[in-house]
Amino acid sequence: MLITGASGGIGSALALEYARAGTAVLLLHGRDEAKLAPLVRQCEALGARVSVAVFDVRDHDTLRRWIEEASETDAPDLVVANAGVNINTGEEHAGESWEDMHRLFDVNVKAALATAHAAMPAMRARRSGQIVLISSLAAWRGLPETPSYCASKAAVKAYGEAMRDLLAPEGVRINVVMPGYVESQMCFDMPGPKPFLWTAPKAARVIRMGLRANRARISFPFPLNLGCFLLAGIHPAVSGWILTRFGYQ
Repeated sequence: MLITGASGGIGSALALEYARAGTAVLLLHGRDEAKLAPLVRQCEALGARVSVAVFDVRDHDTLRRWIEEASETDAPDLVVANAGVNINTGEEHAGESWEDMHRLFDVNVKAALATAHAAMPAMRARRSGQIVLISSLAAWRGLPETPSYCASKAAVKAYGEAMRDLLAPEGVRINVVMPGYVESQMCFDMPGPKPFLWTAPKAARVIRMGLRANRARISFPFPLNLGCFLLAGIHPAVSGWILTRFGYQ
């Protein structure tokens, strides 16, 4: 199993969830080796062999090279494109800076697609494997506090759904995960209300069960997922009014 952004809330919880479930080899990526170290010790204590890669996923060449080499040496049957960042319009709603937007799309979109693209050839050759793209319920309808983040997750959702249909005949499974609010530093740094907040271990369990069942879309929690889905289907003037009523300014 290979996970990018493994030091984050969902990434670290997934590593522990799969280690407990008996996954023998974990290939974990992060930007900060010190943050990864406690996770490595926990996973190893659960019996997993752990290999760590430390670099910035905005270096797409390094990212692709790591995954391609791992595909040759360890042949991970599950690759999770989890690395992600968030930005917002600021307390005074001054707007997102172009530099921050550029960084966000380099991580949330380009790095996610680079992860999937680099993992595909080996999986297609052996006609098996699973690639997971972490999107968000924010992909359903843009929020005024985090417009670029919502746009990036919508791009990942659309790409994952398209690639699932393309690669299914070749035995390669693609799954899109759309979490709501999950406890993590990135979540806590986001402005606005956070209804139906889940713990990261709870989210990891639901994701693992959904991946085992090869669900095309793993979205949670149900009340928030339903609400976001309905917001995406109604006129934006109406959905905008509803979001304002719920505290999204």
